[in-house]
Amino acid sequence: MPIVLVLALLLVSPGAFAEAAPQPEAPTPERQKQLVHLVRQDCGSCHGMTLHGGLGPALTPEALRDKPVDSLVATIYGGRPGTAMPPWHRFLTEAEATWIVQQLMVRFPEE
Repeated sequence: MPIVLVLALLLVSPGAFAEAAPQPEAPTPERQKQLVHLVRQDCGSCHGMTLHGGLGPALTPEALRDKPVDSLVATIYGGRPGTAMPPWHRFLTEAEATWIVQQLMVRFPEE
């Protein structure tokens, strides 16, 4: 009988016993301020100073709504070969790129 119970639990929730992936640590408040400036100035030069689009697409919550977070992080961190989107891995960590995407998905802070 105990084996049946274990099998039933595994069928109902296959991920129940899997370890949760660790969340990246949020940047310090000072680094967050630097990242906001970077996005507003450097990213804004292509994506528009208000992030509503320009040479590059808009980075508003509405524009990003259906985009997978991991793809957006990869685009920021590694760039998009063959396009004007450069990699930013020399200037920020992957965790910082994740923080930027999280902020863009809700409403990016003002400077």
